Amino acid sequence: MPIFEVHFKPDPEVLRRLGRIEDKVDLVLNQQETMMSVLDDLEAAVTKEDTVIDSAITLINGIPALIAAAGVDPAKLAALSADITAKSGALAAAVTANTSASTTPPAVPPVAAP
Repeated sequence: MPIFEVHFKPDPEVLRRLGRIEDKVDLVLNQQETMMSVLDDLEAAVTKEDTVIDSAITLINGIPALIAAAGVDPAKLAALSADITAKSGALAAAVTANTSASTTPPAVPPVAAP
């Protein structure tokens, strides 16, 4: 049990200011949750893109070995050329389809203050 107790008469101005501080803290916490969600989505998108990029690099780095394996056989070289052309076209189409005209990231909508 406390040795002494102090009682203050509630001051409406102090209570109003404390209420505003509490509202602002709540706003910061809500915005933090929104930002964390956006960050999680961004991390997932980057991971997905890294996988696609790594696959493209593996394909490109493997081309010399494919050419060496084909040797000088005209049929194998023609088949390899057709395969590379098809994959290059598919890669170019995917890059074009997934590249926006602007490089500006989408904006996070602001949360209105209470």
